[in-house]
Amino acid sequence: MPVTMPDDRPEAPYLELLVRGAPAEAYERPVLRARADKAPADRLAALERAKLLALRVRGELEGRRRREAELSALYETAHDLAGLRDLDAVLQAIVQRARSLLGTEVAYLTLNDPTAGDTYMRVTDGSVSARFQQLRLGMGEGLGGLVAQTARPYVTESYFHDPRFQHTHTIDAGVRDEGLVAILGVPLLLGSGVIGVLFAADRRARVFEREQTALLGSFAAHAAVAIDTAHLLAETRTALAELEAANEIIRDRSRVIERASEVHDRLTELVLRGGGVHDVADAVAEVLSGSVEFLEVDEAPAAAVDRSRADGHAVRDGEEDWVAAVSAGGELLGALVLRGHPRLDPMDQRTLERAAMVTSLLQLARRSAGEAEQRVRGELLDDLLDTPDREPRLLRERAARLRADLDTPHVVLAAGIEAPDTGTPAAGPGAAHGSGPGGAHGSGPGGAHGSGPGGAHGSGPGGAHGSGPGGISGSRSGGAYGGGSGGAPAEDAEGRRRLWSAASHLAVTRHGLAATRDGGTVLLLPLADRDTADALARRTARQLGTAVHAAVTVGASAPVPAPAARPGEVAAGYAEARRCLAALRVLGRAGEGAAAEDFGFLGLLLAGTREGAPDGTGVQDFVTRTVGAVIDYDERRGTELIRTLDAYFAGGMSPARTKDALHVHVNTVAQRLERVGRLLGPDWQSPARSLEIQLALRLHRLASAVGY
Repeated sequence: MPVTMPDDRPEAPYLELLVRGAPAEAYERPVLRARADKAPADRLAALERAKLLALRVRGELEGRRRREAELSALYETAHDLAGLRDLDAVLQAIVQRARSLLGTEVAYLTLNDPTAGDTYMRVTDGSVSARFQQLRLGMGEGLGGLVAQTARPYVTESYFHDPRFQHTHTIDAGVRDEGLVAILGVPLLLGSGVIGVLFAADRRARVFEREQTALLGSFAAHAAVAIDTAHLLAETRTALAELEAANEIIRDRSRVIERASEVHDRLTELVLRGGGVHDVADAVAEVLSGSVEFLEVDEAPAAAVDRSRADGHAVRDGEEDWVAAVSAGGELLGALVLRGHPRLDPMDQRTLERAAMVTSLLQLARRSAGEAEQRVRGELLDDLLDTPDREPRLLRERAARLRADLDTPHVVLAAGIEAPDTGTPAAGPGAAHGSGPGGAHGSGPGGAHGSGPGGAHGSGPGGAHGSGPGGISGSRSGGAYGGGSGGAPAEDAEGRRRLWSAASHLAVTRHGLAATRDGGTVLLLPLADRDTADALARRTARQLGTAVHAAVTVGASAPVPAPAARPGEVAAGYAEARRCLAALRVLGRAGEGAAAEDFGFLGLLLAGTREGAPDGTGVQDFVTRTVGAVIDYDERRGTELIRTLDAYFAGGMSPARTKDALHVHVNTVAQRLERVGRLLGPDWQSPARSLEIQLALRLHRLASAVGY
């Protein structure tokens, strides 16, 4: 059947010509056609190379066909020659007939052994000596050596008294053991070369007539023909075996080409029809008689995918699965997984790899379309961030066209890619971990933990939330993520591009929005039921990091209930997300994701007041999360657990001093503290928890005093 291949491959037309068995002049047409079409020089050069290679293959095939025909004719001729079936039987018959017709007591035939460089006894008739029958003669030794050197018959009436040839102890001992005296030897000629000697001998002195010499020469000619025919038959059988193997290879290759053509046609049809990656998986599953599925990056088996990317081929995963990475330009897009195939022949493996390549093209095409759509998404998010007074109805209409619902809770996420060598922002003036002015851990002015003015807990200018130089969220230069020169992570253009691409893809799949902003990426993603902003941030950091193969840090805002109705909260949420992003880097948690609620009491410093929310909302949330269970218990039962906790911490966590302050028995204090432990958890007295609880108790008293 005709073989179809992609038109852009130079060997395609020549494979078609080879399959058709076209004449040699037809191989010039693809080049002439390309020249007429004004193809580029590299295309013409590729066609020339493919033409020369195809002509060589054609010549090789023609040579094999001619050789097969010649060897077949030789096989028929050899079969007709004296009914030759067994070389040993034919040679034995020739020697027997020579002895009988010449009337000698012994006849024997020796053949040259080119490998060993000597002559050996092949057939004997009338011999009685085992030593004689096992003789091996060096080249040029004895009567046989003289016959082989001159390619002429020689006869001796008395072997031991004839000085014309070289006597050796080995040969003479064998002849003497056999008792031979008169010997006639004639050469076995093939062309001008001697392949052996045919002998007739008597155990008494004798004169051999010229006619006898001629007769023995005729038998030698027949023996030479038989040997040559046997050699030709052996060569013919070997060649036929090779040709059969070659034909089997050609048949296998033809099946491979037909199957590859079928797969190519099906995949091409899918692409032209607008099919997706799952359609490709279904088509390949049908061809390979198995189950094939496309997995996203975070769903694919990471170890097998890494091996597939490194090898450039499909690899085995476990006992029965095969994995082919779907990637393009160094970016991992997913994987095709074939299940239920313990063994996969090279052709099927190549089919899976070709399907992965087509899948990557489909993914890139989809991404290109998605990026065009994402630009529109970015513009909408920019409007939410920059123009909070937009008409909600118009925002809803624009979001609906992008399949986004801005009337449901969303979370604002700020994402930044980290330097690949350390996973943290590069150091510079005012960087998060720098030692210069404004560094987060520097010892100079404005350091987050520095002892000079502006430390995070200091009272000087530029403190954690001050507006002076070095403040974590200040707007002056040197802030951890302010608009100055300090604190910007080492993100090159390629890293930002990959982060933007991955974030755009994530926004499309999650029906959210994404935009580039302030050297990083901002996302607005919907928050599912029972999900939290903190969990969404961690999941987003992991997904983006896997996609770009680098650490990605993600800060998240508290949920924005309805961005379309209250667009001002989106900008506030973005500021909060950036504060969380900066805090993660300052605390050495680059490459993670978190929201303000994940930082404990530090979250109070990170979470800002939302538009329309009453002052102190963040404080109330913190108090509720930390000691709300105890407050609720007191209100329901009329107990004094909160008052007990205040006294317990005020007394240095001493039950004795606590009972004195409350004027109760020490057992009552112990019972109350045991109840607190059941409400707050067994680790409530650990240093970190006790610090948060004490802060929450003070804020609770303050809130009650000021009427929050």
